[in-house]
Amino acid sequence: MNDVFLELIKLKPKGYCCAQLIVILALKAQGKTNDDLVRSVGGLCFGNWSGDFCGALSGGACVISLYSGKGGEEEAPDERHMTMMSELAGWFREAAVRDYGGTRCDEILERFPGHGKCGQIVAETYDKCMEILVNHGFDPANGKG
Repeated sequence: MNDVFLELIKLKPKGYCCAQLIVILALKAQGKTNDDLVRSVGGLCFGNWSGDFCGALSGGACVISLYSGKGGEEEAPDERHMTMMSELAGWFREAAVRDYGGTRCDEILERFPGHGKCGQIVAETYDKCMEILVNHGFDPANGKG
């Protein structure tokens, strides 16, 4: 059991969903908190509350964007942004279909009722986000700067 999974065990009973958990982990890696961001990511919970795309993937996309996306008016997305997003989506599609029965929240929960695999999916997706960021020259301890 790695540190990410142990952190998830502490956070999950506090009522956060998959998308929120993965963003909280990324903020913690930067030594930050941001209740507004965590609250807004809550809109991605449970496949946008409709069973669509898994919140781990949606949250992971938010994590990649936290480091490489456009923020303020004077900012532009990093030139590596779309490549990293594509890498995450491709990896998730392959891994989720193979290991969990699909990429949709409802598909995963149908195969693994009671959110039994959600923590594992979040941990794997967070680790993949960090791997992608590092492979593209980002330091997970530093935000977009």
